[in-house]
Amino acid sequence: MTGLAVPTQAPGGAANPYVTAQRQFDQAATLLNLDAGMRAVLREVRREFTANFPVRMDDGRIRIFTGYRVQHNLTRGPAKGGIRFHPDVSLDEVKALAMWMTWKCAVTGLPYGGAKGGVICDPGQLSRQELEHLTRRFTSEMTILIGPESDIPAPDVNTNSQVMAWIMDTISMERGYSVPATVTGKPLEIGGSEGRASATGRGVLVVTEAACQRVGIAPHEATVAIQGFGNVGSVSAQLLHEQGFRIVAVSDVYGGIYRPEGLDIPALLAHRDAGGRLADFAGTTQVANPALLELPVTILIPAALENQLTMANAARVQARLVVEAANGPTTPEADDIFRQRGIVLVPDILANAGGVTVSYFEWVQDLQSFFWEEDEINQRLTRVMERSYAQVEELAAAHKTTLRMGAYCLAVQRVADATQVRGIYP
Repeated sequence: MTGLAVPTQAPGGAANPYVTAQRQFDQAATLLNLDAGMRAVLREVRREFTANFPVRMDDGRIRIFTGYRVQHNLTRGPAKGGIRFHPDVSLDEVKALAMWMTWKCAVTGLPYGGAKGGVICDPGQLSRQELEHLTRRFTSEMTILIGPESDIPAPDVNTNSQVMAWIMDTISMERGYSVPATVTGKPLEIGGSEGRASATGRGVLVVTEAACQRVGIAPHEATVAIQGFGNVGSVSAQLLHEQGFRIVAVSDVYGGIYRPEGLDIPALLAHRDAGGRLADFAGTTQVANPALLELPVTILIPAALENQLTMANAARVQARLVVEAANGPTTPEADDIFRQRGIVLVPDILANAGGVTVSYFEWVQDLQSFFWEEDEINQRLTRVMERSYAQVEELAAAHKTTLRMGAYCLAVQRVADATQVRGIYP
């Protein structure tokens, strides 16, 4: 094994996501027989940017925040990856997410490398003005990195189209002209794309349907539990419900609800959009997030944060199919347990790639100043996801391995081939 040593655990005792990402890469590199030099190039991130920057709060105090932007690989094109605002953001988390973005872009054939960013903060404790000031100052710190030809941010945990609008406006004001292609996930009014808000959830639907065919699960007979009811989880729930899947449990950061007969998803979405809490939705039983993962369901969709499925609970998961709508929700130890138990897992770098795929469509539309209708966006997305799933399944069968390693083999080989063709500068 080559590369720098990193801690085996993140703060608080959780599995270190960067160790997980490197271990997954190492397995694929071994299957592909990559030489030591190529492993060394692809195993480490290319750039790590840290900024400690001041923000003036509403009461006049000056507070220092820490933010990161990491670029893992730029061989196949500009870096692409979201920016998250969360109290638990760490450099190793951002490095892992950047690496996963490289593979996610490669597995879907997008001409991007991988990046990720984050600021250590709790947006819920900030006013709108404080959040805007934080976003704009962090953007100014990142000006040396981001731009349409170099690094294109997007929304992630606790960031949205408004945050992207502030980033785009900040870059545009500093450049002296509008640069809509510098971010994706923007509002439609300033160059956003139709279909972007539902893209990740729609991609989850496509690969879930494909995996059900592989496993022999009939959608109208399947029960589904979804951990995380934010944008990705709620859209996934809505689209799966429309296709006949029975959603029996969902959760957010406060906990979840369970109804074995199935949840009325349109009514639940209306309840949430009206300001209601999941726990107050009538006719349901409350269930804690850890317990939701172990419910007797056909399909489990973790759509929250990393390290949810671990050695501690993998043996109690009852689902036949796990679809990773979140990034890094499963540790390598849990992967091994699922494989031994015959549980099929669709990996994050494939399952949640719908978002970056439509981000690519948005970037292309911005660059050419010509926009597509939502039906065309959804059709293009479906074709990309169906093709990518088929290629992953084919490689998994060829290497007699899991879908995760099939996806990694496809992605890593594409980046390795590009690296080989370009050569090592100088």
